[in-house]
Amino acid sequence: MYAIVMTGGKQYKVAEGDVIKVEKLDAEVGASVDLEAVMVNKDGELVYGGAAKAEVVAQDKAKKIVIFRYKAKKNERKRQGHRQPFTALKITSIQA
Repeated sequence: MYAIVMTGGKQYKVAEGDVIKVEKLDAEVGASVDLEAVMVNKDGELVYGGAAKAEVVAQDKAKKIVIFRYKAKKNERKRQGHRQPFTALKITSIQA
């Protein structure tokens, strides 16, 4: 059994026990979160709608990416880094 859940403007395919990284949610570590299920596959039967419960495992930042801009022949260079915050969720149950 798996579900397609939607959070943060993105869709994720999840099954019970999966850990996914989603856009940062305003929730404490250990809290329970309800996710809207767009579709649930229950023993080969597709059910539209439903919900999935998840537990917040971590609030962290992703690996740093480096942004480097320059203009050729102008000696103009700019270096910048960015770490995107995320929330790690463990799927505990799926309801059709």
